[in-house]
Amino acid sequence: MYEQIASNVRRSWLIMIIFAAFVIFLGYVFGQLMRIGYGGVVLALIIAIAMSWTGYYHSDKIVLTMSRARPVEKEEYPYLYNVIEGLAIAAGVPTPKMYVIDDTAPNAFATGRDPEHSAIAVTTGLIEKMNRVELEGVIAHEMSHIKNYDIRLATLAVVMVGVIALLSDWLLRSFWWGGRRRDRGSSGGSVLLLIGLILAILAPLIAQLMRLALSRQREFLADASGGMLTRYPEGLANALEKLAADREPLEVANKATAHLYIVNPLKDIGGAINNLFNTHPPIEERVERLREMAFEGTSE
Repeated sequence: MYEQIASNVRRSWLIMIIFAAFVIFLGYVFGQLMRIGYGGVVLALIIAIAMSWTGYYHSDKIVLTMSRARPVEKEEYPYLYNVIEGLAIAAGVPTPKMYVIDDTAPNAFATGRDPEHSAIAVTTGLIEKMNRVELEGVIAHEMSHIKNYDIRLATLAVVMVGVIALLSDWLLRSFWWGGRRRDRGSSGGSVLLLIGLILAILAPLIAQLMRLALSRQREFLADASGGMLTRYPEGLANALEKLAADREPLEVANKATAHLYIVNPLKDIGGAINNLFNTHPPIEERVERLREMAFEGTSE
């Protein structure tokens, strides 16, 4: 159980390091092509910081509004509130604000920049269709996202994708601005132009694939952490199987918010190629890992 969590953490940080290096390299190539040297890297960092600041302080409000989530008090859903409050105490974090989405499709997500400014939103379908053990498993998964600062990491990844897309667009425009003419007589300049052209075309796709890979690793981590939090991984495994069997799409979800939910609310299409572009790992693999954790915990 602990080894699985440590492995997921290492993989997540490796992806983020590669991500950051990719942004810096793209900024360097842009700077060389535009004859501003390391100014391209500085420009990329300034844009990243500005976008990060906006996302850091306002992303939770934007997501909750887009999802039509409404705040609820303990009196309306005392059963749900008790589960959230109990798991927050177990996780050692402040009790998140509670939101409900009036939709019969079962799902849930967590948002907020840190444990002190966090919220958990669940659909009415989740409350109605899960038993207590399954509901605890789902909430423990979302509580783990909060405790592990996954929302902050996801926001940073989205910002990096945006910066890379912006720099890629500028690289393509630089060819129209006379970059090719400036370096036509230089073999080194021609190579740099070729590299710049390839990066401009492929960088957004590569960045998106890295973001999705990071998202999948954080889902594995939240599953493992959630299993530890409840000390009963089977509850979350059963909940995931029930969520997978429910084919009703969540009406308020869209591609911008799909990665936040415990399972993809848009209902993934299977296949090895499609899995590369999924925001979540295959549910079968998540359930298998949770059942392995349950077996290991029993055998000990």
